[in-house]
Amino acid sequence: MVIVGLTGSIGMGKSTVAAMFADEGAATWSADDAVHRLYAAGGDGAKALEAEFPEAIAGAAVDRGKLSAAVLKNPEKLTRIENIIHPLVAADRAAFLEGCRMRRVDVVVFDIPLLFENEYENQFDAVVVVTSEPERQRMRVLSRPGMTLEKFETLLAKQTPDSQKRSQADYLITTDGSMDETREQVVKIMVLLRSAAHTQ
Repeated sequence: MVIVGLTGSIGMGKSTVAAMFADEGAATWSADDAVHRLYAAGGDGAKALEAEFPEAIAGAAVDRGKLSAAVLKNPEKLTRIENIIHPLVAADRAAFLEGCRMRRVDVVVFDIPLLFENEYENQFDAVVVVTSEPERQRMRVLSRPGMTLEKFETLLAKQTPDSQKRSQADYLITTDGSMDETREQVVKIMVLLRSAAHTQ
């Protein structure tokens, strides 16, 4: 089994690439999807946050808007939220990996937006970084509903620079071309990953 970390800055096309890896037969896990499950009604995250942030719970689920508002009023609350949620996300990831081992999956891809920011890069056999030209990235992000230039720049400032991510990548996927061109890169990398998995 080869365990892969997939990452990329906002607007680079990482989620699209993750879906392509799944199409090619990789078992894929998404940190964002795990948080959605945890925040859903009855989820472990919602239950854990209710004690600390009852104002952010609606219908037994986490109301992300209310949770964000609470953090804006008191940034220190973000650390408390992370201390509650990060271990639950890590447990979800570990359970997924164990299931893959039981099924003898050859390639497992973990889609983690803040992989370098949280210093997870050494937890994987290989790291794939999704990248794009800065102007294309900017256009993609600003086309999102409710996004502003100020929000984009704030998000970007919190992320490891794309140049640094690229320098630390084992594999690079550029998304400036067509979808077919992006998929072609994914297919080539999957061939290499499968080869590595079968020679272990």
